[in-house]
Amino acid sequence: KDAEIKPMINQVEYHPRLTQKELQAFCKEQGIQMEAWSPLMQGQLLDNETLQEIAEKHGKTTAQVILRWDLQNGVITIPKSTKEHRIIANADVFNFELTKEDMEKIDALNQNHRVGPDPDNFDF
Repeated sequence: KDAEIKPMINQVEYHPRLTQKELQAFCKEQGIQMEAWSPLMQGQLLDNETLQEIAEKHGKTTAQVILRWDLQNGVITIPKSTKEHRIIANADVFNFELTKEDMEKIDALNQNHRVGPDPDNFDF
């Protein structure tokens, strides 16, 4: 459908198991900022071996690695937390950078797997 006003931000499910590269490219081309919904896949990625290895290499948590991956991909990320220590840890992602190899390993985790409803096939 056509819209009269182009959106500025598109909040979509985005995490290493659902990288949405095609949508990312479209948003970038259209000047629409992508924002990650469920960037930690509701906690399901925190025990992922690949992510844990990368986290250990950088002296960071798995969550911090995922959030940094979001940022390095140009995706806004606002993880939900009510615990002060997690909020502080989630913000501690600006003092390290993932290598090209790290980014490729994380990208390779994609399975086009959702934890939320598919907006293209949702009965509103």
